Amino acid sequence: MKTRQVDVAVIGSGTAGMTAHKAARLQGKRVLMIESGPYGTTCARVGCMPSKLLIAAAEAAHAVAAAPGFGVHPGSVRIDGKQVMHRVRSERDRFVGFVLDGIDAIADEEKLRGHARFIGPGKLQVGEHSIVEATSIVIASGSTPIVPPEWQAAGERVITSDAVFEWTDLPSSVAVVGSGVIGLELGQALARLGVRVTLFARGNNVAQLTDPLVLQEAGAVLARELDIRFQTSVAHVEKTPDGSAIALTSRYAAGQEKTEQFEYLLAAIGRRPNVDQLGLETAQIALDRHGIPLYDPHTMQCGQSAIFIAGDADNALALLPEAADEGRIAGDNAARFPDVKPSLRRTPLTIAFTEPQIATLGATYRQLCASHAGRFAVGAVSFGNQGRSRVMLQNQGLLRVYAQFGSQRLLGAELIGPRAEHLSHLLAWACQAQLTVPALLDMPFYHPVIEEGVRTALRELALHLAKDPEHAPGCADCSPGV
Repeated sequence: MKTRQVDVAVIGSGTAGMTAHKAARLQGKRVLMIESGPYGTTCARVGCMPSKLLIAAAEAAHAVAAAPGFGVHPGSVRIDGKQVMHRVRSERDRFVGFVLDGIDAIADEEKLRGHARFIGPGKLQVGEHSIVEATSIVIASGSTPIVPPEWQAAGERVITSDAVFEWTDLPSSVAVVGSGVIGLELGQALARLGVRVTLFARGNNVAQLTDPLVLQEAGAVLARELDIRFQTSVAHVEKTPDGSAIALTSRYAAGQEKTEQFEYLLAAIGRRPNVDQLGLETAQIALDRHGIPLYDPHTMQCGQSAIFIAGDADNALALLPEAADEGRIAGDNAARFPDVKPSLRRTPLTIAFTEPQIATLGATYRQLCASHAGRFAVGAVSFGNQGRSRVMLQNQGLLRVYAQFGSQRLLGAELIGPRAEHLSHLLAWACQAQLTVPALLDMPFYHPVIEEGVRTALRELALHLAKDPEHAPGCADCSPGV
C-alpha cells in the first residue's frame, strides 16, 4: 500500500471536482483528484448536453407538425431514429472530448484512479493500492439515478437517462416514471420523435414548480400533448416472457390498476448522492438523517472540519452552474483552511427545456409562504393572449412574480411559457441586483416582444404592493399551506 501526502484531496472529477481542483491549484497547493468511474462530467456524458441534442431533434419534428397552423403545409415527414441517435451520440462524444482534454491537461501525478473512502478525518484509502493523507478534503462524488430494487429485477428493459444516450435507434414505446425535469424533457422529446410515451407521476408535481396556479397551468398545458398520468403509481414491473418488453402495472389514486406493455421503462424519479460508500462514519463530521454531511452553503465546509463538499453530493440543487460554484468555493476554502471565508452564492435559477419551458428563480412560492407569509405580493400574466406569443403560436403558460411589501424588492418568480429560459435570466439578474418592482418598470421594453408579458405581470404586482398587505387582492393565497 503506497502512502501519498497532499494539501488537498478531491474525491470526484465531475464539474464540482474539476472546479475544486483548479481553485486549489490556483493557490499553489499540492492537489490530488481521485476518480473511480469514467472521466467526463455528468452534464457532458449523460445530462444537459445530450438531452438538449435530443430535444433539438424533437423541436425540428414539432416545427414541421406545427407549420400548418401558419398556412404552411410540408410534405410527408419521416423520422430516422438511427440518424437522430447518431447525431446525439456523435455530438455528445464531441462535448465529452472537450472535458477529457481538460482532464488530460492535469498532470498525471495529480490524478489517482480508484474508489476513495475515509479511514480517518484527514485520511483516505483508495482502492487496495493507496493511502492518501490530506490537510483538507473535498467531497465531489456526484450522484446516481435512483432505480428501486423491485424494478431492477425486470432487467435491462428498465433504464435510466444514462442509457438513453447509448441507443443507436429510437424505441417504439417508453414508460417514463417521474415528472421532474429529466422525465418531462426526455418524455416530451421522445413523444415528438414518434415514440409512444406515457408518463407516470405519483403526485401532481411538474418539474421544479411549487406555485399551485403555475403547477395547475403546467399540468394542463403539457397534458394537451403528452400522455401524463398524475396521481398514478407503479404497482408492479416485470419483463414479458419473450424479453422484448416490460409489463407495467400502474395504480391510480382511487385504487384501479391497469397493465400495459412498453419497450422500456425509463426511471426518472430522482438521483441519490454518492456518499454511502465513502466511509463518512470515520470522518468525524455530522450527517443528516439521509447520511449527507451537514455543511455551510456559503463556505461548503462540513462543520468546523477540514472536509468540504460540493456538487450533487450535497443533495441540494443538482445543476451544473451550482456544481461549478460550489466546487470553486469548496476548493478555494480547502486550500486556505483554516482561514475559511464565505463566498458569493448566486440567485437560484432552474430551467426545464420542455415546450413551453419551465423556470423558477430566486425564492420559490413555497419558500416565501414559509419565510414571508402575508408579507409578499404576487403579480401574474397569462401567455394565452400575449401578443408576441400569439404571433408565434406559442401562446400557452403562466408567469407569477413575487415581491416584498415595504421594500418592493423582487424576490422570485415561477413560470411556464415561451422562451422562459430568457425571461428567467432577466428576472434572476433583477433578483440578484436587488431591484425593486418600480425600478424594473422603468426599464425599456420593446414591442412586440415576449418580455412585454413580464411588464404586465410587474404592473399587476406594483398595484398589489401599493395596497395594505391585509387588503391586497389575492393575498390570501400567500399564506402557508395553500
